Amino acid sequence: MARGVRPNHATILEDEGPREECAVFGIYGADEASAHTTLGLHALQHRGQEATGIVSFDGKRFHAQRGVGEVGTVLNKEDVIERLVGHAAIGHNRYATTGEGAVHNIQPLFAEFAFGGFAIAHNGNLTNAQALHDRLVHGGSLFQSTTDTEVIVHLIARSMRSTLVDRLVDALHQVEGAYSLVALSQKKLIGVRDPLGIRPLVLGRLGDAHIMASESCAFDIIGAEFIRDVEPGELLVIDESGITSLFPFAKQPSRFCVFEYIYFARPDSVMEGRGVYEARKRIGAELAAESHPEGGADVIVPVPDSGVPAAIGYAAASGVPFEYGIIRNHYVGRTFIEPTAQIRHLGVKLKHNANRSMVEGKRIILVDDSIVRGTTSRKIVEMMRSAGAKEIHMRISSPPTANPCYYGIDTPEKDDLIAARLDPAGIAKEIGADSLAFISIDGLYRAMGKDGRDNAAPAFCDACFTGDYPIRLIDRDNKKAAKRDPKPIA
Repeated sequence: MARGVRPNHATILEDEGPREECAVFGIYGADEASAHTTLGLHALQHRGQEATGIVSFDGKRFHAQRGVGEVGTVLNKEDVIERLVGHAAIGHNRYATTGEGAVHNIQPLFAEFAFGGFAIAHNGNLTNAQALHDRLVHGGSLFQSTTDTEVIVHLIARSMRSTLVDRLVDALHQVEGAYSLVALSQKKLIGVRDPLGIRPLVLGRLGDAHIMASESCAFDIIGAEFIRDVEPGELLVIDESGITSLFPFAKQPSRFCVFEYIYFARPDSVMEGRGVYEARKRIGAELAAESHPEGGADVIVPVPDSGVPAAIGYAAASGVPFEYGIIRNHYVGRTFIEPTAQIRHLGVKLKHNANRSMVEGKRIILVDDSIVRGTTSRKIVEMMRSAGAKEIHMRISSPPTANPCYYGIDTPEKDDLIAARLDPAGIAKEIGADSLAFISIDGLYRAMGKDGRDNAAPAFCDACFTGDYPIRLIDRDNKKAAKRDPKPIA
């Protein structure tokens, strides 16, 4: 989403795991397009809470509203929706994966080209954004933000192609990375998915209106019909004549982000033909088959909310009862106070509290979706110990996250990933659990309906687990090279 130094987003209420990506939504041919967009962004709030925005078009003029905060804060005002008039609109929820969380980075971005106004919203990361930025600046471009998205805007502006679609294709042929984007001109709504299909984008319909969004749950909230996934490498053009599908990139095998199924997507979404909720239950069942404690257990306890479907699958496969041994407080916002060290240590209790009657004196299996730094897991285990749990066995519905993501998910650097420096036994000791097991990479693929991971042609992007990055990491490699051979100061 943006280049530069990662912000310190951590507050006492935030888990120390991977952060959500971003969400995009676009609609064409609807009365009150902005109202539908606002509702769609509500459904996609889990993908980004830092900022949100909408750009609409009424046939003559573009209208915009952007702001820091969640959808309910920025957009849920009658005067805002009344001002965002038009039959077409695009929207964006932002979580900064890198770069500063500044107002000028809030999307959708808007530019006035020679051919007219153009708005664009983007989910993902470009892995050569810095290299392109430096080239463009050297050529005279002036940037107003630190987002990858603005690189695309400048490439469109510099393209010598004749039509908007051709200019966009020209720009995208110069970028590398994982992305899904929606764009709005005076006549068209455009949606594109990266050639490997790493980031999601789906197509829907509401009466005569067509919609594109990051997840199908955005259609449900407005009563729209899910049509299909936008294909990897597909570019859709929606205008008054209907939908045109183009495939401007060389065809490549799909590498959809498997972490969408594990954690990021809402469980009621459907992605790539799979229901996310059912996928998580299958992952939990496979985890039980692989790593159930030899001495057994009395109860399966999910770490809410993301661990719940996998825990249900684990309980069904193992025959051990499922219970809510941890209760989550859903009514605590993302900020509370500027914490002292003592309050920060207690902060996990603001979001989670032990249900003592379900864990006291029992051998429990804690099921969670991932362990990244290990900080939150340690606090959860301590909470269960304090509530009287006899044994605590932790089971994780993803393989160890040992590598950072460069494709649009905010994960720590490798040195901060606990699985990059410790094996499962070492992590168990670090977090205070009696045992710890992750699902294997082959087990994860089996849960996804595969025979296992085909190392020669993996079906998913799983780089955070395997280190197998399917797209070149140009900016990262350039940065490493610069550190090895720094240029002399003039």
